[in-house]
Amino acid sequence: MHEIMEGLKKAGFSGELDDSIEARDFYSHDASMFELRPKLIVKPRNAKDVEILIKFTAKAKQDKAHISLTARSAGTDMSGGAINDSVIVDFQKYFNKIENITSVSAHAQPGVFYRDFESETLKHHALMPSYPASRDMASIGGMVNNNSGGEKSLEYGKTENFVTKLNFVFADGVEREVKPLNRTELNKKMAQKDFEGEVYRKLFKLIDENYEEINNAKPKVSKNSTGYNLWDVWDKEKGIFDLTKLIVGAQGTLGFVTDIHFRLVKAREHSGLLVLFMKDIDDLGEVIPTVLEAKPSTFESFDDATLWLSIRFMPSFLKLLGWKRFIHLLITLIPDGLQLLRGVPKLILMVEFNGETEAEVRQKVIALHKTLNPKRARYEINGFEEDPSESKSEKFWIMRRYSFQLLRSKVKDKHTAPFIDDFVVPPNNLTVFLPKLRKIIKKYRLLATIAGHMGDGNFHVIPLMKLEDPKDRKKILPAMKEVNNLVLKYGGSLSGEHNDGLVRGPWLEMMYGKSMMTIFKEAKHIMDPQLIFNPHKKANAEWEYSFSHIREHF
Repeated sequence: MHEIMEGLKKAGFSGELDDSIEARDFYSHDASMFELRPKLIVKPRNAKDVEILIKFTAKAKQDKAHISLTARSAGTDMSGGAINDSVIVDFQKYFNKIENITSVSAHAQPGVFYRDFESETLKHHALMPSYPASRDMASIGGMVNNNSGGEKSLEYGKTENFVTKLNFVFADGVEREVKPLNRTELNKKMAQKDFEGEVYRKLFKLIDENYEEINNAKPKVSKNSTGYNLWDVWDKEKGIFDLTKLIVGAQGTLGFVTDIHFRLVKAREHSGLLVLFMKDIDDLGEVIPTVLEAKPSTFESFDDATLWLSIRFMPSFLKLLGWKRFIHLLITLIPDGLQLLRGVPKLILMVEFNGETEAEVRQKVIALHKTLNPKRARYEINGFEEDPSESKSEKFWIMRRYSFQLLRSKVKDKHTAPFIDDFVVPPNNLTVFLPKLRKIIKKYRLLATIAGHMGDGNFHVIPLMKLEDPKDRKKILPAMKEVNNLVLKYGGSLSGEHNDGLVRGPWLEMMYGKSMMTIFKEAKHIMDPQLIFNPHKKANAEWEYSFSHIREHF
């Protein structure tokens, strides 16, 4: 790496270069179960540095075919998308400026933490609502590259719906603006005699000639982060070609995002939560449609394992929340502790409504309560909590949002193994699907929590395993195959939010078929002909490679 470091300095790279053991150890893993030790970490100071880095890498690949670049911000990716055995490009250090925010739009760099971004948007009574459960740790760059979603996606959709324009460094090492184009603008782009023009010409040809197949391949679920989002790039009816739709969710495999423009929505002042404690899940088929008919802003869930995890590691919340919020959490949990004496629920459902006034929210909550209440005995829903106050409902959001952090840090003899952590199944199939899922989990003796976005049918199953134990490692492949087959049998997607990376990329062919995989690979080749960006991910992933890099040391 010394030669590369010297070469970058001579080329005018002004950022930081680090090949220390400590840095390489730190960047060797993200929030996934994989480990890849990089040879070098670079921290570009500006877009010019990113251009220099990519041009240098393109030239270096002629002699050093192994060199490649993987972008990283907060490193919270659960699919292994933010690690690489070559060069890691850290956007957290210097690409952290919030440029401008209004009540309807925002402009910021990819290294900005979402928590800081939201703090600023709320000053304008505005929100970018596609934040993930890891909202306190995630960066907006990671949200864009994974096409993240979360608890508000039921109402607002995912990040792809809020990106209006990007600054993007292409594989030729030139930063350009990417935004939706009408047909006249597209024709002008395609007429260019440069790499950008070639990209637009080839991508348009690829999508237009395979238009029907590409659109038929779009997963029939409300959220999806698998594959390349080609089906939304070219809209024939509107005559709009939008390359941002391909870049969002591409996990940095096509080039690097250096600047982001978002559309924002109005932050509603009031919210209220209706909590349902379900003793069994047999009647979800009737409960779910009833809830969805009420048009909630959020419909979340977590299981009994998540509940007991929160109770078992309650002291850990002190560090996460601070004394004031921790004491409040303990006090507000007392009524629910009494509720648990009547029987531990298999599933806790959280139905949230938003509105302009507390009265409006209260009316929505009470109306759904009344609709469900006559059926309570039949459905064995043995508890309702009407919570128009956001502070009262905080305890449930804490359990839901922080469960993965607790799993990662507090179960000492086992480790999180997120390999079936993000599938989506149409909600009308959940009554049949969930019992079969539980059977698979039981069959492989997996200790796992189940939480998710009930309204979208998007579930996060996080097994706890001794990954250094060959017996546990052997469970991963067969368990994953069974769950994936079950998901696809019921018309689902293998990832709704967390993307493909190392863990799901190898199964894209099973989901989409060989023909679509060829189209995905061609799109990658058009954007990245030298394979500079983030290798072994998405359409170029192979299970043998991924499996060989599962962590063995913790």
